[in-house]
Amino acid sequence: MGAPSNHIAIDRLAGALGAEISDVDLSSPLERNIVAQIGQAFLEHLVLVFRNQSLTPRQLLAFAKQLGDPIPYPQTKGLPECPLVTPVVKLENETVNFGGVWHSDTAYLETPPKASLLYAIEVPPSSGDTLFANQYSAYDSLSDGLKATLEGLVGVNTSANPDMAATRKHRQADDGVALKVLEANHPAVRTHPATGRKALYVNTAHTSHFEGWTAEESRPLLDYLSKHQIQPEFRSRLQWEPGTLTIWDNRCTQHYPMNDYHGHRRVMHRVTLAGDVPK
Repeated sequence: MGAPSNHIAIDRLAGALGAEISDVDLSSPLERNIVAQIGQAFLEHLVLVFRNQSLTPRQLLAFAKQLGDPIPYPQTKGLPECPLVTPVVKLENETVNFGGVWHSDTAYLETPPKASLLYAIEVPPSSGDTLFANQYSAYDSLSDGLKATLEGLVGVNTSANPDMAATRKHRQADDGVALKVLEANHPAVRTHPATGRKALYVNTAHTSHFEGWTAEESRPLLDYLSKHQIQPEFRSRLQWEPGTLTIWDNRCTQHYPMNDYHGHRRVMHRVTLAGDVPK
């Protein structure tokens, strides 16, 4: 395959966010200018999709290293032969899918990840799509009054949210990993370190309340924001195929893996890239 020129081909997935990059073979090291173009497209489109790839875990990890610093996922084990690559699996007999709540990955860490890469090994014959939502747009569309209120708020994020924790139970049981209760406080609105743009940074899966507020006081505002930030006009939808690799920016997006393929197996490989402390 290989990149036939010094420029990548970019096709938008939707108006809100997302783009498909074609004519790039990720199984071998890329030229520096191609990596730079992918990095720029990542900042512009927030979600990048590469089709028709053939990647071993080590090749997936090698590509990830060209974009950032891979880190372990804190709640389940990685592959024995490649620990920084985490299997994301739903088996035929399971009804709960991993991470099946709108969220930004591991916002309960003091330093949440910059990005996640997910590579499709085996997918259902139909569906199992992933939805993404643009949190720049979610913030920009708020009233000036609500923006002013949020500017001083800090969200308390926890890994112990029952709805989210339930989505990990099968894999943690398989791995023999006990639930780790992790907690971190982050601004409700964060500024992206590369673009300087502001994005909403609370999410249904992890944000339990606002610092200095009770859970009861926080709930009406969090409920409003959770509905607002995933409106259709902020979203795109990805249909997976075997060999699809997707990377998304956790600093300014949320995602939701649809759970509409009971009776079918879905096997993905994931790599997480180190990020920065939200400000």
